[in-house]
Amino acid sequence: MKILIVGGGMGGTIVANNLARRLHGELKSGKVRIIMLSASDRHMYQPGLLYVAVGRMTPDELYRDQASLLEPGIEFQVDPVTEFHFARNQVSAQSGKTYDYDVLVIATGSRAMMGSIPGLAENAETFYTEESAVKMFKALRNFEGGRVVVTVGVPHKCPMAPLEITFMLNDYFKDRGIRDKVQLHYTYPIGRVHSLENVAKWAAPEFDRMGITYETLFNMKEVDGANKVLKSEEGSETKYDLLIAIPAHKGMEVVEKAGFQNGWVPTNRATLHMEGEHGKNVLVVGDTTNLPISKAGSTAHFEAEVIAENLAAVVKMGAPVRDYDGKVFCFIQAGKERATYAMFNYTTPPSPQPPTRAVHWFKTAYNKLYWTSARGLL
Repeated sequence: MKILIVGGGMGGTIVANNLARRLHGELKSGKVRIIMLSASDRHMYQPGLLYVAVGRMTPDELYRDQASLLEPGIEFQVDPVTEFHFARNQVSAQSGKTYDYDVLVIATGSRAMMGSIPGLAENAETFYTEESAVKMFKALRNFEGGRVVVTVGVPHKCPMAPLEITFMLNDYFKDRGIRDKVQLHYTYPIGRVHSLENVAKWAAPEFDRMGITYETLFNMKEVDGANKVLKSEEGSETKYDLLIAIPAHKGMEVVEKAGFQNGWVPTNRATLHMEGEHGKNVLVVGDTTNLPISKAGSTAHFEAEVIAENLAAVVKMGAPVRDYDGKVFCFIQAGKERATYAMFNYTTPPSPQPPTRAVHWFKTAYNKLYWTSARGLL
């Protein structure tokens, strides 16, 4: 059996490593091959970009060589896929090669769409790439006071990122001794400050306590950079001196090219198979799915474990052994030295507790343990 994994992020890496350990004998005998195609020879710890943006990590701390994270026996190639040919169990890649498969795992991730709102890319700071996070850090360093607006589009990667950056900015400006010169304002597209109701109920009083104002039902329409005004689809406007954006995300272009709207692959919520006539031997993990759950590293992690366990069971016993229950676990950095978390699944909503230093230190430890997690050892 030839298992082809497209994408070397969190989801693809855990699937590959977990499978390689479960199918060690089958890999050794040649009964199974695991091939990973990635767009890069480096693996980035994406949650660290938030810390780069406020000067608490440097970009070099975010990376490891992808090959060093993979179990022996996994065939790793830097050869980004340019086209999926589901009907004939093949993909085309940038090198011109085609790769065939018996089982395909799509783990291509998502991308921030700063260009989707007129004026946003030109006038706002963000932190979803190394370059933009460093640029945002420099803008914050040079900022001496005024109105800072954090504006949010949906869907976006990392569900807690809008809250985290707002809380972290509150502490950042405190540390610089200019919090009294800064007005922090937050906008969110639906009628509360977060899509998850219990998280919103927890966060709004935190905002009130910190003196952070907010406007809900605010869907970005355009940015008037000349007058420093952000306009909403609902007709309201908000002025800014510094604009921080969490833009809406889409799946990757290669997935859109395959005919999937906005780059999200229709995915069975329990088995994680691609839906449709060619989905029987195609699995989807992480941000790439269209599932109505958070696009987060932990989502990819829990999905990857289910996929690997099921594929190994199919090889060994002829049938999968478990379903994915929608499990997600997200830390919420509630400032410089306080954090809480949200844990939930398809049927049980989150219930964030008051932030503590202990959870903050656990979150800080996880920043280091991420690499162990990517190896599928945590």
